[in-house]
Amino acid sequence: MDWPHSPPHRLGQSGAFIVTAATYRRQPFFRSTRRLSFLCETLLLLARQEGCNLQAWAVFPNHYHFIGECAQSASLPALIRKFHSISAREVNTLDRAPSRKVWFQYCDTHLTFAKSYYARMNYVHQNAVRHRLVTDASAYPWCSAGWFGRSASPAYVRRISGLSMNALNIPDEYVVEVADVV
Repeated sequence: MDWPHSPPHRLGQSGAFIVTAATYRRQPFFRSTRRLSFLCETLLLLARQEGCNLQAWAVFPNHYHFIGECAQSASLPALIRKFHSISAREVNTLDRAPSRKVWFQYCDTHLTFAKSYYARMNYVHQNAVRHRLVTDASAYPWCSAGWFGRSASPAYVRRISGLSMNALNIPDEYVVEVADVV
């Protein structure tokens, strides 16, 4: 039975997932260059440590998205738990607010269809554009768009970036101010 006051987490299998998480009350706790860099670097490091291969990521002052492929069913919850714990301790140390709640909830979706997977990958890569922080996603330093453009073949980049994101149902009603991140 699902808990009625939070999103269900059905992480009993391995595979690819999209994860979205928000800070408590959508507060921009990570609104500086240093904090966003820390958040992004920590996510990438912990994903490697937990055996999750990140395919797309975007971090913002008050939320993040990523798509990861995890070979072990326990890897994704362990990654999220460690990521939230380490990042909350860091930002609370910086703000001298040792017991403040930083993260609220996260939503995860097991991606089982290729077209859905690729459309969500495009969504995460382009999320900084969607939030009007940049006009070219590769210019946003805390997302995977630049890495993807440099690492993938031009044909693959065109294939992914050509997919429509209009029908996707991804929780992303966050206000991100440009002044918060530049």
